[in-house]
Amino acid sequence: MGQRLSRAHYDVLLVGSVPLDDAEAVFRSAAGMIGRRMQRIPDGETGERLRWIEWQIGVFDRHPDFEQTDEGVKADWRNNGVASSWKIRGWHRLRPGVRADALEFGPLGYAKEALASYATFARLKKEGIVHAGCRFQVAIPTPYNVIDQRILPEHRLQVEAPYERRLLREVGEIAAAIPHGELAIQWDAAHEVQNLDGGRPHWFDNPEAQIVERLARLGNAIPAGVELGYHFCYGSFGHKHFVDPRDMGLMVRLANAVSRKVSRAIAWHHMPVPRDRSDDAYFAPLKGLELSGAKLFLGLIHLTDGAAGAQRRIDAARRFLPEFGVSTECGFGRRHPETTQALLELHATVSDLHP
Repeated sequence: MGQRLSRAHYDVLLVGSVPLDDAEAVFRSAAGMIGRRMQRIPDGETGERLRWIEWQIGVFDRHPDFEQTDEGVKADWRNNGVASSWKIRGWHRLRPGVRADALEFGPLGYAKEALASYATFARLKKEGIVHAGCRFQVAIPTPYNVIDQRILPEHRLQVEAPYERRLLREVGEIAAAIPHGELAIQWDAAHEVQNLDGGRPHWFDNPEAQIVERLARLGNAIPAGVELGYHFCYGSFGHKHFVDPRDMGLMVRLANAVSRKVSRAIAWHHMPVPRDRSDDAYFAPLKGLELSGAKLFLGLIHLTDGAAGAQRRIDAARRFLPEFGVSTECGFGRRHPETTQALLELHATVSDLHP
């Protein structure tokens, strides 16, 4: 099924996490179901990575310069759909006497996981399971997300820079080990979008300008020849956003601003489309999107209303932007694994809808 293409189809993006047993299961399932409709494929962020940034808690638990604190914990920045016990967890803070300018991080795990998965990807490509033109996609949360979720607010700016240095070192390790023509890196920007749209409190002055500066700096750190993408996200806890987007205006504004500041090519931007939005008001800001050679992927695939719902959202989007790819709003990591097969099948079906 995955290899039979219509004469024209929508390109497919898998955002990141896929709740299967391991990377090989993800590669085989996605490649078999979606095939050449997909130009890059993630390893599914399986195991402890399924919960996105949650696995980074251990980095701070094990670090001798940090301790846990309940200081200033509030529930107002958490999604209303999650349990209260999750909302009230404390932060990590720097221990008294620790100098931020001397703070260093050991391995975060991103390079280790990517290189292990790439070995499987390369083998499956050699076997013909993954098509020859497909790139290995590594989705990485920006430092902003981890620091915003994990660190006491007044310590965030001190911790962010050394964490970013370590993360970019791991990006360098990934790029050094994988041929650039086979690699795609996606920066996941969720807390940034939710912050700017009112779902989370700010923790520095002039947040939009400084968020754009951070996103551009991360983009410029990706070596030439490696594909670069951005995933703008409103969250998916309990299949609910942290804040519902009023329209696509903020995401378009961010994409345009980042594109102007990044000195290298951007291959794609990803933007979500809520299930109940097939109205012109939601998509109208796309008229002002400056793609500059990038492709837009719209997260308009929802398992709950299938191909018919996707078609409604496609028709609405095409009134403002004629060409784009398709995806879900977010990764699959918080879905029931039993729904994965049907959701991958739906990607293939939506890809083949008449453009």
